[in-house]
Amino acid sequence: MSLPVVAIVGRPNVGKSTLFNRLIGSRLAVVDDLPGITRDRLSRRAEWTGFEFHLVDTGGWVPNSEEAMDDRILRQVLQAMEICDAVIFLTDTRQGLHPHDATIVRELFKLDIPILLAANKTDHDKLDPDALEFVGLGFENVFPISAVEGRGVGDLLDALVARLQDKPRRVKNPRSAVGGGDGIRIALVGRPNVGKSSLTNLLLGEDRMIVDNVPGTTRDAVDAPFKYHGLDMVLIDTAGIRKKLGHHPDHEFYATLRAMRALDRSQVAVLVLDATQEIQRQDARIGAMIVESGAAVVVAVNKWDLLEKTQDTMGEWVRRIQDHLPFLTHAPFVFVSALTSQRIHKLPEEILRVHENNTREIPTAEWNAVLEKAVENNPPRSRGGGQKPVKVYYATQVKSGPPTIALWVSDPRRLAPDYGRYLLNRFREAFPFEGAQLRLALRKS
Repeated sequence: MSLPVVAIVGRPNVGKSTLFNRLIGSRLAVVDDLPGITRDRLSRRAEWTGFEFHLVDTGGWVPNSEEAMDDRILRQVLQAMEICDAVIFLTDTRQGLHPHDATIVRELFKLDIPILLAANKTDHDKLDPDALEFVGLGFENVFPISAVEGRGVGDLLDALVARLQDKPRRVKNPRSAVGGGDGIRIALVGRPNVGKSSLTNLLLGEDRMIVDNVPGTTRDAVDAPFKYHGLDMVLIDTAGIRKKLGHHPDHEFYATLRAMRALDRSQVAVLVLDATQEIQRQDARIGAMIVESGAAVVVAVNKWDLLEKTQDTMGEWVRRIQDHLPFLTHAPFVFVSALTSQRIHKLPEEILRVHENNTREIPTAEWNAVLEKAVENNPPRSRGGGQKPVKVYYATQVKSGPPTIALWVSDPRRLAPDYGRYLLNRFREAFPFEGAQLRLALRKS
């Protein structure tokens, strides 16, 4: 049986993301005092007294707003409620009862699921005068809590679990599964406004991410499980990585850190470039982050439909990537359009292929056959041109994901750095490691 799904719903800036983080035990959602910080559905598995459920954080609900972004957030909230088995409706005792609270409650009561009212930002675990006014909303119980300090949260969860136990689950679209999930973890990374969220929506087949033509409209990394030919995959669409972290508002700083952390926990990274723009220094920095993370890599050049093309347009882009991103020349390049779906089928194919390459294991005898030939054709040189040559003895793979080859030599400190690159290139020529982050670990013999 699938786990129940619980959504946290409420007006902007009432503490939904703080409560979400409290319940899952990490700063996953971006938290700030600025209304509208959480704009996409975030979902994670949570547990209370042995009872597991999926918890969904939603953006701030502003009824009857004429703002385009508020309308998009509302669509996301409604989507979350469609798959929910229960809702925690969060209010703010410091702001007091707001007319929008009553409007939201009327919509929530239309759902045939448990709705629990939590009055956040209370100073103690008893209903004080500030929280009493919420009784008039029509709930049997009001749970006074402090999401920041954790006070009263246990009572709220006790009531939630009691309402969920033995309750029939809704039938959900399997492509809309929530939670971290198992499978190949894929991070879509790139500068703001290169089309990461549009690619995510296209691959998932649903309006999962808020998409706008304003750079930076995706602030959180959102995990979205899906299947490709029966294989489990998880897409992580990250906030656009911006320059100069220290100069950003706090929410940009937190989101950028989360994008970097997404790379650390991903097995495959898709570097998304904008075909209508030149490759920028920040693209190179992000590419270097991918290499450092050890994730397999695919380069996706998006907005391909917007280019006026000649017979050599694709070749020109390949050369451009090779010139500006030389450390990613081992990656496959996919030229796509999220708008027209051009070549979009190639993206999951390449993701699967580079993941297989990055987890590939080669027998020791085969490594050494290539090594012996490489050394014979080009004997190792000493760092600084020393007279005594460095001897290379043998190689063996000690790790996969990324593939790491231990190379035993007479003196690792004296082996010229370019000779290590020479050997890695020979290994790449001999074995299918396209998109893999092949690494060499020197050992003294």
